[in-house]
Amino acid sequence: MKVLLASQAIAGHFNPMTGIGVRLKDEGHDVGWYTGSTLAGRLNELGIPHYPFDRAIEHTGDNLNELYPQRAKLKGPMAIRFDGERIFASNVTNFFEDIRDVHQRFPFDAVVMDNSMFIQRLVAVVLGKPVVSFVAIGNMESDPLVPPLFFGFAPARTPAHKILHAGARLVSDQLVTKPARASYARQLQGYGLETPKGTPITDETYRWSHAIIQTGTASLDFPRRNINPKVHYVGALLPHRAGADVGPDATAAPAGQQPPTAAGAYRRTVVVTQGTVDNRDPAKLMIPTIEALKDTDSLIVVATGGANTEELRRRYPQPNVVVEDYVDFARVFPSTDVFVTNGGFGGVLLSLSHGVPLVTAGLNEGKSDVNARVEYAGVGVNLKTETPKAAAIRSAVDTVLGDPAWRERAQAMRGQFEAEDSVGAAVEVIKAVVAAGGTPGVGG
Repeated sequence: MKVLLASQAIAGHFNPMTGIGVRLKDEGHDVGWYTGSTLAGRLNELGIPHYPFDRAIEHTGDNLNELYPQRAKLKGPMAIRFDGERIFASNVTNFFEDIRDVHQRFPFDAVVMDNSMFIQRLVAVVLGKPVVSFVAIGNMESDPLVPPLFFGFAPARTPAHKILHAGARLVSDQLVTKPARASYARQLQGYGLETPKGTPITDETYRWSHAIIQTGTASLDFPRRNINPKVHYVGALLPHRAGADVGPDATAAPAGQQPPTAAGAYRRTVVVTQGTVDNRDPAKLMIPTIEALKDTDSLIVVATGGANTEELRRRYPQPNVVVEDYVDFARVFPSTDVFVTNGGFGGVLLSLSHGVPLVTAGLNEGKSDVNARVEYAGVGVNLKTETPKAAAIRSAVDTVLGDPAWRERAQAMRGQFEAEDSVGAAVEVIKAVVAAGGTPGVGG
């Protein structure tokens, strides 16, 4: 079969799909990938033909604030409002017309797409091709039991909570997501398609996909009243690794830095990252974590995502502080005691796939909802802020390490991940959809 993978050029959306692309290729299927030009080199390494954006604006983790200087000043719901309209919804027509052109050169049987592209309906209805959506974050489909998105709420437990959630949902519908939904509806009207009023834009990807590959496990989602049979939880879909011996050893000394004492000499190992999007200001999470733990018997491994690495190395020459652009988490997590993160879903899944409990601190880019799930599942402490104080981080780390129940719950979730061949499960979903020519119920 011929399969086109399609994704934003953002690492957290592209990387988890790479294992699927390689597995399909290795099984002998004809695979192409539609994404931004910044990922051409990576696709060349994977041996997958690249179909670059033509009309579509290429958004990456590095250029968002350069493309939209006003974005850096926005916080909370207003930041979500801006991203929804300008980064996601505005590209719908561009994405679809690009993919329609790709189809002339690569007549694919199905598209496996990043759900945040919002072109499922156009591909399924206008192009008439089966669509499998890939969701790199938590399940975003609305449900009466699930709190409104982007507020970081856990499920309502009291009448007061239900009233609060109802108000937040109204704010979301009328303020936060309305511009994106309006943009989406206008663009679909250009193809003669009407969008029912009141339908959340985030539900469109679930409604118009033939199947949904959902990263994570149902245990990391909130309880739901309505179970969508098209949603397939497949576990932790991690970036493809060519072999076990890949990337730098995060416990090795960086160039020009004194080799740290062996990790075994420290009582605990703490890994911290701000991801690859919101990592320009290390004072948000990296610096307070170092300050919290630098004078303790902890090995602190800092993954900067390529920002401020040398500055942090100069500022913190202590032998128990290791600062790297990127860390091979798969190598480091087996000896990690706590993962401190702003809540990128890929990092959270990787941590839990190794049974490592978390301390989370992040609000934007949907991270508040990820961190609420971490807290609800009992596998980490949610600090509910983007800028935690060093004392709060130290207290949270001590809390997680002081009670073995945190690690026990993380280890139990690890067992669920280990039971899955995540890539294999995802590929089987794709093959089933192609074999059926698309399943019934799309648009229902």
